[in-house]
Amino acid sequence: MRRPTASALDRGRRRCDLMRRRDVIALITGAAIARPVSTAAQQPAKVRRVAILSDEIGSLEISFQPFAHGLRDLGYIEGQSIAFERRYAGRKDELLPGLAAELVGLRPDVILAIGTPAARAAKTATQTIPIVFARIGDPVGSGLATSLARPGGNLTGLSIMTLELGTKWLEMLITAVPGAKRLGVLWRPSTRTDGLELREIEGVARSLRLEIISAEVLGPDDFEPGLQAVVGKRVDALVMLPGSVVAEYAQRIADLTASARLPSMFFRREFVEAGGLMSYGPNIPDMYRRAAAYVVKILKGANPADLPVEQPTKFELVINLKTAKALSLTIPYTLLGRADEVIE
Repeated sequence: MRRPTASALDRGRRRCDLMRRRDVIALITGAAIARPVSTAAQQPAKVRRVAILSDEIGSLEISFQPFAHGLRDLGYIEGQSIAFERRYAGRKDELLPGLAAELVGLRPDVILAIGTPAARAAKTATQTIPIVFARIGDPVGSGLATSLARPGGNLTGLSIMTLELGTKWLEMLITAVPGAKRLGVLWRPSTRTDGLELREIEGVARSLRLEIISAEVLGPDDFEPGLQAVVGKRVDALVMLPGSVVAEYAQRIADLTASARLPSMFFRREFVEAGGLMSYGPNIPDMYRRAAAYVVKILKGANPADLPVEQPTKFELVINLKTAKALSLTIPYTLLGRADEVIE
């Protein structure tokens, strides 16, 4: 066999060196190509923007914390994956259209509208940005949804749907005040559901041979005159319909009913915690938490027109025994046994 010459060995070594250099270059190039893909995979998730339009008083609002908590439970954390723009009308409904237009101009991914006036203002301001509403008495009657099953348009959300609660309010109140013959009702004429509930209460009262004395409440300044109007008619107990009261004024209203020594039924537990006698209605903080689920579904691509409006499924009865004692009332065990919470 013929042995390779020195020149042949040199050529072989050069070919090996060239192949090694090509391998190194290919490795470096491959790493350079792969690096942007890896870097992109490590980029933080897009921060989604949620606008909140509320009829509440900003310094006293109670909707945001349970809503934000619901989002955190679903993996959306403020400052990391979600950002908020909040506007509050402070119970001045005339401010809502301007605030709604301002929020729409910020181009959020979703708008959360708290209260019927806020939802209406948001609907007027945009027909394209998805809107989730909460604390709405009658979405269909208010023109916010075509139907509860298929709301249509760019709005959906949660309704408190308080209709048919009037019967329960009267039954519970006369159970607590068995000698009652004349009941006062405070209501807000501009709230459609208040008008329907008042008619329901009047119908039930006739069957129970009770007299109803009603007084209109148009705003916070009407609480005291309205209460004085029914007290002057010597009513035995009072029902305050949802539209006539707002949670921010719970302490003031509870103090007024206490001063009048008037057993009162409310829609929300805040009034009982402040010193009112009883409340029966949907769990409102739970509703705000559930609103977060609607927002997340829309952020993930759901069409609000196809998301059914949710009605209340969780109601709670709260009784303040301290107030009952101050009013010289003995609450029957049958009613206490139905209570979700008894304040002593």
